[in-house]
Amino acid sequence: MGLVGFLALLLLTGLCAVVAYNGTRGAVIDVWDQGLRVNSPQEVAQVLLNPASFPTPTLTLPPALNIPATATATTAPALPTTATTDSSAASPPAAATAAPTLTAAPQATLDPAAAYRITDPRVMRILLLGIDQRKGFEEERAFRSDTMILVSIDPVRKTVGVINFPRDLWVTIPNVGQERINTAMRTGDLIAYPGGGGPALAMETIASNFGVRVDKYVVVNFNLFESVVNTLAPGGVEICVREVIDDPTYPDAGFGFIPVRFEPGCQRLDATRLLQYARTRKTQGGDFDRARRQQEAIDAVRQTVLSAGGIANFITQIPTLWNELSDNYRTNLTLDDIIRLGYLMNDIPRENIQYAVVDNNYVDLAKSPQGDDILIPYPSRIQELIQRILYPQVQLDQADLLARYQAENPPIRVYNGTDISGLAGKTREWLTARGIPIVDTGNDTDHGNQNTVIRDYGNNRYSALYLAQVLGLPVERIEPGTDGLAAEGIIIVVGPDIQPLLGGQ
Repeated sequence: MGLVGFLALLLLTGLCAVVAYNGTRGAVIDVWDQGLRVNSPQEVAQVLLNPASFPTPTLTLPPALNIPATATATTAPALPTTATTDSSAASPPAAATAAPTLTAAPQATLDPAAAYRITDPRVMRILLLGIDQRKGFEEERAFRSDTMILVSIDPVRKTVGVINFPRDLWVTIPNVGQERINTAMRTGDLIAYPGGGGPALAMETIASNFGVRVDKYVVVNFNLFESVVNTLAPGGVEICVREVIDDPTYPDAGFGFIPVRFEPGCQRLDATRLLQYARTRKTQGGDFDRARRQQEAIDAVRQTVLSAGGIANFITQIPTLWNELSDNYRTNLTLDDIIRLGYLMNDIPRENIQYAVVDNNYVDLAKSPQGDDILIPYPSRIQELIQRILYPQVQLDQADLLARYQAENPPIRVYNGTDISGLAGKTREWLTARGIPIVDTGNDTDHGNQNTVIRDYGNNRYSALYLAQVLGLPVERIEPGTDGLAAEGIIIVVGPDIQPLLGGQ
């Protein structure tokens, strides 16, 4: 299942606070300052979109200043003076004492966000589980997790790490034994695993196999996906498809199949097409490619919903979302948790969100005792991935990375991963001109015109980071070298996306 934006959507659906903060926060504060107190997302939307629908609040002075209109004026007490007066002078007639002028004390600005700032500095980890619960599956009471995504949120550093785990990963499920990781969800629900059934067992499976404590979970189904994306992005979400995707056996809403095809190029996809794009496995990388498309879709939906138009649409649809979401997810996050995370997510820039996939670089293909295809994990490699994505180091500037690259001094090669003649040689010239020596060039015929990647054949982490910064690549394009093309050093496998850089664009 494509968990398209479930992180962003669940946090955004935290339900009126995120709306209030991103572009409408001022309006909510104004409403509070006027004396209105709204008690539900429906009321928030109603006030923001049609303030006249709520009665105008009546201003009531505090008791100390609430003076009845018929009150009798009293003479103010005499003030001591130091001036000498002539007692023989006639006193002027007494004048009535004027009523005191009442000046309302300045009101403190009420900030609805104040109570929802995260003060706990600890990292929160959320396991997102997508299950194939849809039309035709009403009688099922337990489901495998079709998708498993671990999200780590650091409120102090304001960073987010996202890792997709493949469903066929062969792991030890606590109290059960060796099985695919996607069966933990179903088994836990069937045996009523202590602490939360299927989600609790899935979290414990992650912890026991990879040493990562997981705090919270969210389980979502297909109905939530389609209703949320259709509601929040009725005009579709832009996705740039990199290759032809032709899936003649994509599962339909019941137990049959429909043909699905995507042509290369940027295009807007509605909820149904976006789900198909994120869910199909009919590309060379299978489940691994699907995991990357899910992350691509997550980011695209996040950007759409957080845009001004997306937020405006979100406001109008709060009542719809409130009613439709409740039956389509399970979570141990409280509403306050979701609101707090929603506020935090607004403060986290895109460059602080890192995505990664446990793909063929971290597993070995094998067969289960029953003869089924499974993925055997390389524990040390997955631990390195977890360390890099979930425990990011303090950001180093280019000068620091340059010094560390020079200390590591790995041999660097450039391979052409496209059918564009001379691309590796042009990249070599470009890098050499910037003081980065290249020891060799070659071809990677298996790269298939994919985007440029940096493969590290050893422990050259800072060098890889430096090269990524020079080339303008995100850190998720750094991957371990496991294909045998080199025994040491770094290989930059260039894709067609490198051409604008080489052309000075």
